[in-house]
Amino acid sequence: MSEPDRMRDHWWWRPGWRTGRSFYTWHVTFADQPAAQRLVADYAPALAGLAQLDPVPARWLHLTLQGVGFTDEIDRDDITLIVDAARARCATLKPITIILGPAHVDPETVQMPAHPLEPLSDLRLAVRAAIADVWGESNVPEPESRFRAHVSLGYCTTAGPMEPVVRALDAHGGHTGEVVVSAVSLIDLNRDHRAYEWTDVATIPLGTSAADEPAE
Repeated sequence: MSEPDRMRDHWWWRPGWRTGRSFYTWHVTFADQPAAQRLVADYAPALAGLAQLDPVPARWLHLTLQGVGFTDEIDRDDITLIVDAARARCATLKPITIILGPAHVDPETVQMPAHPLEPLSDLRLAVRAAIADVWGESNVPEPESRFRAHVSLGYCTTAGPMEPVVRALDAHGGHTGEVVVSAVSLIDLNRDHRAYEWTDVATIPLGTSAADEPAE
């Protein structure tokens, strides 16, 4: 069986990661989106029969936009400045309606593509520009072009053939859902428990100027 027909364990320790270490990253989260929650339920029967997959609980659904860096390497004052810059830049953007799904298999995950891509790319460019406002354009992490907008439903836990997962999804049928992206979140992310879990650092609404926000 050729390598493209095989899956691999998603939870290997990528460079820089270790137990107890966490990472600042910009994500779109979906805890307040009923359509995203329904997609988890729609696909649950197919994923439940696949021992090689860890399904993603509905509360941890996310769309990764842009990494910032490991929390132990970044001054918290810089994070405050990046958040403020992102707030100003996201005030000019409107909420985005996107479609998630149908799910497909890649070598480490079962994931749902998100489309259209262009408004999500614009949102990513806004948070990248916010990082550049603080650190300079040459110090923005991650290549600008390497962006595949998707939401993962399950992560592979062991190496093995892809075909059983493909077959289970094909037999189950495809599902899609419409969601509205009205905010972007900076989160403190860890993967200690073979899962992506996080605490929110800041959530920034789209299309809201500072003058529009309620006083704290």
